[in-house]
Amino acid sequence: MIKRIPVSALKVGMYITDLNNDWIPHNTQRRKGVIRREETIEKIRRMGVQHVYIDVSRGSDSEDAEPATEVDRRNQEALQQAGAQKPGFNPKVPLDEEIVVAQQVHSQAQNLVGSFMNNVKIGGAIDVAPIHKLANELQNSVLRNANALSCLGRIREKDNYLLEHSVNLSVLMSLFGHYRKLPQDILHQAIVGALLHDIGKILTPDDILHKPGRLSPEEFEVMKLHARHSRDILANTEGIGEITVITAAQHHEKLDGSGYPEGLKGDEITVYGRMVAITDVYDAITADRVYHKGMTPTQGLKKLLEWSGDHLDPALVREFIRCVGLYPVGSLVLLESGKLGVVVATNESDQRLPVVRVMYHTRFRMPIPVKTIDLARPGNQDRIAQAVDPEQYRVDVRKFMV
Repeated sequence: MIKRIPVSALKVGMYITDLNNDWIPHNTQRRKGVIRREETIEKIRRMGVQHVYIDVSRGSDSEDAEPATEVDRRNQEALQQAGAQKPGFNPKVPLDEEIVVAQQVHSQAQNLVGSFMNNVKIGGAIDVAPIHKLANELQNSVLRNANALSCLGRIREKDNYLLEHSVNLSVLMSLFGHYRKLPQDILHQAIVGALLHDIGKILTPDDILHKPGRLSPEEFEVMKLHARHSRDILANTEGIGEITVITAAQHHEKLDGSGYPEGLKGDEITVYGRMVAITDVYDAITADRVYHKGMTPTQGLKKLLEWSGDHLDPALVREFIRCVGLYPVGSLVLLESGKLGVVVATNESDQRLPVVRVMYHTRFRMPIPVKTIDLARPGNQDRIAQAVDPEQYRVDVRKFMV
């Protein structure tokens, strides 16, 4: 049986199945096995990890351990509670119309961020005007129909993670900031900060930045410097606002002080830093990378709830969930009829009734004609039974996003 246990209760002889540290971006320590030395426990504590998962059938148990099924049940209940309110978005144009514009903006964004980073790296002239223009275009697309860029954010290649993550983060910050009704200028600066939050990685050695295997503790310390580099580069770039700098500088800070680069705690982290930390972790843990298989969107939301309080702001996490919906765009869901569908648009009135694109029937175990269904349409009786893992049914959700 798999159980979750506080790090304070870890002992030699326990068998770790999951360090539960996906909230540490760039950390590739995925150690599994029996704890044989006290030094191993101390290393885990130093990571800032609060709970890990153990297999009590393969190692020692503890009275402080809690069944993983109970943790998941509690997270699922919290997810339902967090998503009880309306998302608050009202698309102004149809999805199939906005997706054409969004594809152009999304492609332009990757090219522009890549070009900007290359110019900074070679010491070339830095022109921030195109970045500001791009931030406006991203925000305008979100205002017209947020589902379009959200769909594109789920179609990604793990070999292009750095640029896609920067663009996706800016889209999530635009969604989040708009939901929280941030003033226009503030939101614009936060979007720019999300676009350029990883610019400091141009100073990270390539052999560390692109290393497919585990980073050594020394290499991880070098990797962590990128947040400080991002802050310094942007702070010294003409035309970059203070909130842009703060957003980039604080995207890895955590409430309990276990983050970096400054180890800020609680109210020392600005609201923009807390927001971007949530969006950064969510996008990172739901993405496939060279060394990491991404979680499903629903699994990602439940992990945000699990890590709330220690690492992430609980109130903001709940707001973020209401922002992206119970079934975020890109989720694979099982309908009560037995059909499988990919969520392609959220419902601004009822998060339980998104627009889905069905393609497979689980009862008949066969593909069905692809069809887009609005679960909120009058007369439709089908409902979502649960979110499921695409790997369970060998479905590539990317093929059904646009």
